[in-house]
Amino acid sequence: MGTSVDAIKELREMTSCGVIECKKALEEAKGDFDKAKKILQQRGLEVAAKKSGRAAKEGRVEIYVHPGNKMAVMVEVNCETDFVARNTDFMRFAKDVAMHIAAMNPKYIKEEDVPAGVLEGVEDKKTFIKEQCLMSQAFVKDTSKTVQDYLNEIVAKIGENMFVGRFARYKVGQSE
Repeated sequence: MGTSVDAIKELREMTSCGVIECKKALEEAKGDFDKAKKILQQRGLEVAAKKSGRAAKEGRVEIYVHPGNKMAVMVEVNCETDFVARNTDFMRFAKDVAMHIAAMNPKYIKEEDVPAGVLEGVEDKKTFIKEQCLMSQAFVKDTSKTVQDYLNEIVAKIGENMFVGRFARYKVGQSE
């Protein structure tokens, strides 16, 4: 059974994956778009996991200043090469994360960063993590995925290890 060029093109536009990957996923899913998208997502998670151990000493610092100049965010997003740091998808991710931090005000990057003493006094640890840890928060531009899911998509698409290194959020009149 052949997969149509139009179907491959449509899946590619929806997922930003390569033509060959889209064709293979559609063939594996026997033409079912939803199934093919899930296959590509799973493959992306596998790619991200394989790359997570590699050194990422390049990247960029993105600054977002909220209209009215009363709030600003500075975030460091790391990658493996300076070439990727200039990639438009990488730059968009960094800007989106900075805007997300401005909107959602996370306190920590990931669950492992939360001090043990802080979690001891919390009744619902799972909810606390979802609300206070950047990578566990629902992404503001697409609440169907977390910031970690968004990062995994970018890692799978670009093919390099990436992570959010640190961030600072400033708001006039607040000291944190």
